[in-house]
Amino acid sequence: MEKLIAYCGLDCAECGAYKALKNNDQALREKTATEWTKVHNFNFTPDMINCTSCKGNGVQVGHCSECEIRKCASGKNIVNCGACVSFKTCKIINDFIAQVPFVSDNLVQK
Repeated sequence: MEKLIAYCGLDCAECGAYKALKNNDQALREKTATEWTKVHNFNFTPDMINCTSCKGNGVQVGHCSECEIRKCASGKNIVNCGACVSFKTCKIINDFIAQVPFVSDNLVQK
């Protein structure tokens, strides 16, 4: 499967909200809403589970629509934070990587 790397390094193509919208999959919306409600301690409803990716021009799910990483990288017109000159010293992205270490592989510029 092709990757759709977000500014932060997450793979949007693996996200339940992206897949649900792309495939118009109501069962996946319901499953994702239930899972995310437990994990994030926020009451997600199936109608909230739709996302075009943080790089898309359409709807973004939950936090993605107001994400500081997204705003910064989009404003700099870079492919992702790994392409930023401040990547190694940026507190925001490095704090995120500390929470979600697997994203660092997606941010390495080859």
